[in-house]
Amino acid sequence: MFENLRLAFRGIWTHKLRSFLTMLGIIIGIAAIIAIVSTIEGTNQQIKENLIGSGSNTVDIQLYQNDWPMDLSYGEPPYGIPCISDTVLEEVRSLSEVQSASKYANRQIYDGVYYQNTQMNGGYVKGVESDFFSTANLTVKEGRLFTTDECNAFKKVCVVDTAVVEDLLQNEDPLGKVIEIAGDAYVVIGVVESRSTFEPIINTVADYETYMQDETGTLYIPLKDWPISYRYDEPENILVRAVSTDDMTAAGKKTADIVNSYISPADDSIKYQSKDLLEQAQQLQQLSSSTNSMLIWIAAISLLVGGIGVMNIMLVSVTERTAEIGLKKAIGARKGKIMGQFLTEAAVLTSMGGVLGVVCGIGLAQIISIMSGTPVAISWPAAFIAVVFSMVIGIVFGILPSHQAANLNPIDALRSN
Repeated sequence: MFENLRLAFRGIWTHKLRSFLTMLGIIIGIAAIIAIVSTIEGTNQQIKENLIGSGSNTVDIQLYQNDWPMDLSYGEPPYGIPCISDTVLEEVRSLSEVQSASKYANRQIYDGVYYQNTQMNGGYVKGVESDFFSTANLTVKEGRLFTTDECNAFKKVCVVDTAVVEDLLQNEDPLGKVIEIAGDAYVVIGVVESRSTFEPIINTVADYETYMQDETGTLYIPLKDWPISYRYDEPENILVRAVSTDDMTAAGKKTADIVNSYISPADDSIKYQSKDLLEQAQQLQQLSSSTNSMLIWIAAISLLVGGIGVMNIMLVSVTERTAEIGLKKAIGARKGKIMGQFLTEAAVLTSMGGVLGVVCGIGLAQIISIMSGTPVAISWPAAFIAVVFSMVIGIVFGILPSHQAANLNPIDALRSN
């Protein structure tokens, strides 16, 4: 085996230019595939991060009517939808995919939120319990969070995010400020922000709209104060923090199934559903991958051309080394030995082309990223598979020349010299 490798490298080195030109088809094919796969991986990662955000594994389970979240701002709450009990929450928390879970009430702000003479347009008011902030991956930037005792005592305190400080409070010192929410005065005791800093790559209007939904200001009041400002027995939602990003889909669907088992709405179109951003990301990833798979097949054609080139040059090599083959057979070399030598040379030739193709593919991917702004993520498993595949090409297209060399008549081969 080692002798075959030595002879293969010596043959390639002896005919450097010819060997390089033979490898060129393999190099171009592998480079194109690596560049395309790296671009696909980078695009998929961008899609996933743009929808989910870096390091945030939260899933919203909200009350839907058909395909739209129910707006409880007007009209009475739907019949047969009870508040979420501690029993339901404990059942959700016991799921293997769930790290933590917290219930909350939600209202989109159309009006009714004021600071002095300034009205807040857009955003949300959420009625939450004290464990909601850790589940939502929020941390205190200024002040503090409300305590369990404050919640139980119906204290009218609130926590705001940085968007509320900028838009409603006009960047004034927020602590101690009084905000009117649905006619009731709440004292700001803290400001929260996300634990992970994440700036998505925005290339389209859809990316911008998705990002702006997450940047809308939110005010948090104790859940027990919700009936004071809004109304009693209003259906609540659940925020679930999954163990990992890959568990988000299962965590959301299982939580929705649990909550739905406790409700009996008069309208069958009303039920809890998970806002599954991971599933949306996967659908977009599949669309992106299917679009680019055609490019991979086109690039694979050059591998076929490269394989034919390898077969051609190996046939030439057999012709050039007829006397050498005849001498080896005359002194007792078997067919398998001759075939092994030429197959090894073909495999080494295409493997070197595969390695050079991977290097060129990584460089090409970086150039594409710089020129087009498209993110790339190098897939090392794909690079390894590409090198192995190039070796397989050498073996497959080297069979015919090797078989021809192994079946040469030693007398005729020696006479050709």
